[in-house]
Amino acid sequence: MEEWKRLIEDLMRYKILKSPRVIRAMKLVPRENFLPEGQKTYAAIDTPLPIGDGQTVSAPQG
Repeated sequence: MEEWKRLIEDLMRYKILKSPRVIRAMKLVPRENFLPEGQKTYAAIDTPLPIGDGQTVSAPQG
């Protein structure tokens, strides 16, 4: 969870995340909630991640 907070801060610092509503949502709902068990440890990596059936969850900056 600490890595997720750090990623949000980095994206804000680099002006990738600008919307207060999006920032608030990301802080309230961790990305790992949308990942299968085998992917949860990668939640704070800024890249799309597989969620099954050939689908991915978008990168946080996306």
